[in-house]
Amino acid sequence: MSDDTKDVEALAAIAREYDLDAVRVRVGKREIEVVRRSPRAVAAAAAAQPAATAASQAPGADGGPVASARTKKVTAPLIGVFYRSAAPGEEPFVNVGDRVEAGDTVCTLEAMKIFNEITSDFSGTIVRVVPENGELVSLGDDLFWIEP
Repeated sequence: MSDDTKDVEALAAIAREYDLDAVRVRVGKREIEVVRRSPRAVAAAAAAQPAATAASQAPGADGGPVASARTKKVTAPLIGVFYRSAAPGEEPFVNVGDRVEAGDTVCTLEAMKIFNEITSDFSGTIVRVVPENGELVSLGDDLFWIEP
């Protein structure tokens, strides 16, 4: 068994033992990330279709939407589960077309059973909500696209 395989198995065991959604280890230039997802979350993500918005109709090289040059992006500051509202059944913090100001709460990310409120660094109009509700996001993933 290779050292890489042993390292991945060890990280997976740690993630299971501590009930972590994800674990990432970086040593020098080498980085390993193990992400655990429930079968229900994987099925929901596979069944979900991305919503097209007026600002992102043109497909990119990978077939996905492309942000305009004016688009500002709110990105995930940590690995966690993305939630659009404060609690199940409540209205989302923001929707496509809503105006937000810098400092407004736009979503929460759950990491290690802690709900972290994520705020916008920009003022403008929400033109795209990138992840689906309940989807696991990684550090630096786009969460929202905002245009002035």
